Order: sequence, then structure tokens, then C-alpha cells
Amino acid sequence: MHISSLVLRGCAAAILTLSASLTGADACTSLIAAKGATADGSVMVTYAADSHNLYGELYRQPAADHAPGTMRPVIEWDTNKRLGEIPEVAHTYSTVGNMNEHGLVIAESTWGGREELAGTGLIDYGSLIYITLQRAKTAREAIKVMTGLVKDYGYASSGESFSIADPDEVWVMELIGKGKADKGAVWVARRVPDGYISGHANHPRIHKFPLKDKTGETIYSPDVIKFARQQGYFAGKDEDFDFSRTYAVTDFGALRGCDARVWSYFNRFHKGMDAYLPWIDRAEGEPMPLWVKPDSLLTATDMKWMMRDHFENTPYDMTTDVGAGPFKVPYRWRPMEFEVDSVKYVHERAIATQQTGWSFVAQLRSDLPGYLRGLLWFGTDDANTCVYLPVFCSVTRVPLQLGHGDTNTFDRNSNFWMNSLVANQAYNRYSQMIPDIRKVQKSLEDSILVDVNKAIVELPEFDDETARLLTDDLLEIWAQKATDRYRELATFLFVKFMDGNIKKQAPDGSFLRTEEGIPAYPDFGGYDDPRYFENIARTTGDRLKVRDIDYK
Repeated sequence: MHISSLVLRGCAAAILTLSASLTGADACTSLIAAKGATADGSVMVTYAADSHNLYGELYRQPAADHAPGTMRPVIEWDTNKRLGEIPEVAHTYSTVGNMNEHGLVIAESTWGGREELAGTGLIDYGSLIYITLQRAKTAREAIKVMTGLVKDYGYASSGESFSIADPDEVWVMELIGKGKADKGAVWVARRVPDGYISGHANHPRIHKFPLKDKTGETIYSPDVIKFARQQGYFAGKDEDFDFSRTYAVTDFGALRGCDARVWSYFNRFHKGMDAYLPWIDRAEGEPMPLWVKPDSLLTATDMKWMMRDHFENTPYDMTTDVGAGPFKVPYRWRPMEFEVDSVKYVHERAIATQQTGWSFVAQLRSDLPGYLRGLLWFGTDDANTCVYLPVFCSVTRVPLQLGHGDTNTFDRNSNFWMNSLVANQAYNRYSQMIPDIRKVQKSLEDSILVDVNKAIVELPEFDDETARLLTDDLLEIWAQKATDRYRELATFLFVKFMDGNIKKQAPDGSFLRTEEGIPAYPDFGGYDDPRYFENIARTTGDRLKVRDIDYK
């Protein structure tokens, strides 16, 4: 199936056998806010699908009935290889993006883990997500479906973390295959308590967990400890078993390049996270907790801006070190690891990154009608510069601007390509261009939010069928408006900042002209960081130094 083969291709390809190393990893981030931690009582989950050749497309599968004996093909996401087929169920639910019609959402991040445990079964991690979305209504049911699938048909990928959420609760499940020892997998799943936030970013976050949880909020495979003993990974007491330490590789990349992203999220909303900097930097002290209680209630807007994070105002701030260049650029080109005088170094890896294909903030509310319970704020390309568009779980049509495409074929009607056109200009002169981008981005997202809030109030006045059609219209209107506006923005940025200059503007935003009607002389923007000049002076010696010359 097309959807299974392309949705996340490449998201884990570079880290199948390495513990989320900073070297070349196509890494994904998922942040979580449980009910009670949000201002509107929703459950929220974010996701960034990061890959250097992933196109920003909104995928949809309609609900369907299947005759007995129907088989479903299993196509590996990362390679597009057909792995086999499994029996289809009698009825499958509709899906849009990583959400189904019941408001069930599943996100992921790959962490690889022990090389010898790469799965040899039939179900890869991508197919596991989409098959489950078509078969489960709730998070708990999804866990049963997912673990049942890998038990029956075997797991085909490496170590994986999943965020599994419905409008009432959200779980983190971590799973890894058994390699050649067995076709299945070992796993553990924990419900994030109401009132708390959590997250994962390419390193398993579940360490020790209760083995006798009568609340039913921690569940695990019966052999998760037994298998570790058999393989020689663990020899202590059961109560000392640590899933992350046992099945993953905790190296510098796993902590600084992965856990650090979750740390930045926690740090934004919870005081005292500096206590875990020794863990992030040196694996010293207690591991960072799986969840923390935020100091204030979060909104969907908070989550959107968290997905735009570059470690600003933290020890890892990517806008302040010399690597940011003279325009405070919070991006670093791959490869991330480099060497100077035989010493290895790495660039920081933030939540927001240039190689994102698409991202979302899922907002799930149990107090709304079924067709409004799930809202996917969906953005293409870099989360930092995208506009998040409103995709309700009842959407039946994918707008042209969010339809099929690829990263080799430029399309002026594509939301992904227009966002990329804007972002890639900013990567060169970030500090000068980002204020103009923020104005347009904020104006669009503020207007979209007004329309969404209005829809939530007014749509229940219509019959269900009409209301569902109106959610289609809402998405189509804003997909077109946002794409058109960013096409204009891309042209505006090119004209305003042409040739290293900055064109003067009138209060209405138009470019100034002289009384004679010709373009006003531009300002020279120069460079924003004095260290740029200091580096030039230091590395060129006297070659560029202005000399006093007495010519007679």
C-alpha cells in the first residue's frame, strides 16, 4: 500500500544498529502532555518525522469492510520492500496522518539498541503503527493490537519508542526485537499519569518500572527480564531491572543528541531540570525521569512552539555559539560529527531541524463530538517555520497542497515546497529574516485558531454528516491560504534581502521609492555577530588590515 511505504521512509534507516548516534541519524521526536497537564483538558502528543528525503504529505486511508480471506500486504516503510502479508480484519477504521477516526494517535522514535536484536519477523515499526490505527479505538486496545501483531507475525525493525494516545490517556511503549533468537519482541508500556508531561527522542526512556502494578498502568511482556537473562544482558534482582540500560546503548549520542531534546521540553515547563545536566552530559547521577509535573498548564500553542525549539536560553543554545555564524543560525549541516586535531566533536541536535518532512501536534478531547475529538495540527517541512494546519479526525479529503509529491520535484502549489522555499532562505540570514517570517506565521496560526475554536462551538449545531464536510472545508481553505501566503512570503524575502542588502519599507509594508519613483537606496545589513569579524582578523593576520599609506 502506498501509505505504508512512504509515510516515514528513512526515519530510522540510519540508526538501525547504532544507539541513536549523533552521526548521521535521521531522528524523530515525540513530546507528551497527559490530561490534567493541559489547559483545556485534552491529551496532547507531538511528532516530528525527520528524514533528509521525506516529503511532507498528509496520508489518508478510508474506513473499509473486508471479505473473509482478504490479505493485507506488509510493506516496510524504510525500504519499500514487501515483507509479506497478513489476514485483514473484517472492518478497518479511517486514518488521516497518524490519527484515526476515533482520535487514536500513535507517534514513534527509533533508538536501534543492541545490534544483534534487530527484528527478523514480518511487521516493521511503520506498518505496526498504521495497521494498529486501522484496528484499534483506544490506547489500551492499541497496545494489545501492537504486541499481538509482533507476537503472531514477528517484529522486523530495531528498538522503538511509541507514544500511544486517545482522548482519555496516553502511554509510552518501548519495544525491541529478539534477533535470531525469536521472531517476536520484548516490551514495556507505561501510562503517563494525569497532570504530567513526558517524551522520547531516539533513546528509550523507561528505566526501572513496577513489576507488580495493580493499577494496570504498567504492563510488559512476560519474558522482558527472562530474555535479558538468557542473553546475558542482566544478572541482578528482578526489581533492579532497567529496560533502557539493558536493551539500548547509552553513549554520548544517546544522551546529548536524544535525551537532551526531552530535557529541553521538561526544562521549559518544569523548574529544577538543571539537576539532570550531569546525566545529559556525562551519564552521571540519576537518569532523567520518564515524566515530570509542569509548573503551568500547557496549550496546543505551547506544544507547537516547543516543536520549534533550538535549545534557546539553555547551555546548549544553538544561536549563540560560533557555529551559528554571523546571523545566529540555529542549524548545522550534516554530518553532525567532525574532527579537529584528532579530537572528535559534534553539533547539537535540537527538536527543530531542517530535515523534517512533516510534524504534528495532536490535541485529543473527550468532551467533544466524535468527529471533533481528534485534531491534528499538521505542518510540513521544518517545524520552526511551518504553519500548523487543522486536520480533524473526521476529514475525508486531502487538499491538493498536502497531496502526493517528492523531494526531487518542485511544485509551487505544494505546502511543503513553499515552506521549504521560505525556510531555506532563512538558513542563510536567520536573524535578519526570521522576524518577517514570524509575522506571517503568527498571523496565519492566530487566524486558524480563531476558526478552529469557532468550529468547535458551531459545528455541533449541524447534523453529523454536514459537520464532517465542514471540517474538510476548514482544512482545504487554510491549506490553500497558508500555501499561497508563503509563496508570497518567499518572494518578499528574496526581494527584501537581495544581494546582502535590506530594502527599506513603508508603514504599510511596501518597499519605498524616491520622489522620482525609483527604488530607495537599501540599507546595508552587514553581519550580526562581532565574532565574525574577530575570526577574520585572527585568521588572516595583517592581510586585510587597513594600513596608513603616505604616498608622495
